[in-house]
This record gives sequence, structure tokens and C-alpha cells, in this order.
Amino acid sequence: MLPPSTLTSDHPLLARIYTEDRPWLLGRLYTRLRNLEDAEDVAGDTFVQLIQTPRLASVREPRALIITIAKRLVWKLWRRRELEAAWLESLFHQGEQFAPSPQEQLAILQTLQQVDQMLDGLSAKARAAFLYSQLDGLTHKEIAAALGVSVSMVRQYISQALQRCYALADAQ
Repeated sequence: MLPPSTLTSDHPLLARIYTEDRPWLLGRLYTRLRNLEDAEDVAGDTFVQLIQTPRLASVREPRALIITIAKRLVWKLWRRRELEAAWLESLFHQGEQFAPSPQEQLAILQTLQQVDQMLDGLSAKARAAFLYSQLDGLTHKEIAAALGVSVSMVRQYISQALQRCYALADAQ
């Protein structure tokens, strides 16, 4: 949670928006997430991004911007949890003799989060195609059937994802 005192001196508009809209946003997020800690985390991250918004004073409907930012963060949270669940399920099926140590588990989860960040700018179908291919081992034909697109579109989606991963990996 952001302390309002950090906002008031430089940004009276931000302080007003934070004071007036945070309870509203928290209620909406709690309704959607059914978890107060997650709702508070997303609300805090939403206001951190709002602070970084250029020309905030020119925004006509701050609540519309707030809810848009929050929705993106909720989707990101859900995606990250889906990745973690898929990894844990695959780990469960490997058996205890192949189970990684806690340090290896942490490293793998961090890597999955980095991959998730790399895929963040892709469309939902491109992201799904890449994950079906890399995590589930589905063929292009199977992915096409699952997504309701052509095989050539699946190739394009996977190519987009790989290009994005390579570009971001090179940048690091």
C-alpha cells in the first residue's frame, strides 16, 4: 500500500485519486480475485503504474484508466499462476526421484516468470500457441485445433513468440 503522504506534496491529483478510488478498486479486485492479499497487491501495483502515467491531469476518467491497468495486472497474475500450476503438475508426474531441490524449484519458477514477461506483449492466441508447443509438446496441428486457427497461423504465432524471446534475451 502506498502511503498517501508520499503523494500529497508533489501530486495533489494523485493523492485525491488514491484516497477516493483505492477503496473502490480494492472492492472490485476482491470481488474478482476472492483474496484480499492479491487484491491489495494488484491495487498497489495499479497505483504504482498510475504514478508513472505521463500527463495524468489530462485523463478525463481516472477510474477507467485505473480499471484498465488493474485488469492487465490481474491477467498477468492469472497467467503467472497458470504457468506455475502447469510446471507443478509436470513435476508431480515426473516422480520423486526426479524432483528438483528447493533451490532448483525457485530457479525454475523465476525462469518461468521471465518467460511470462517475454510473452507479455503477444496476443492471447500467440502466447497460448507458444506454451502449448513448448510446455505441452503439442503438434502444430493439435494447437491449431485447440485455438481454432490454421496450422500456418500457429507457425506465425510461435515464430512471433520465439522472436520476442530472442530479442529480450539478447537485450539482457
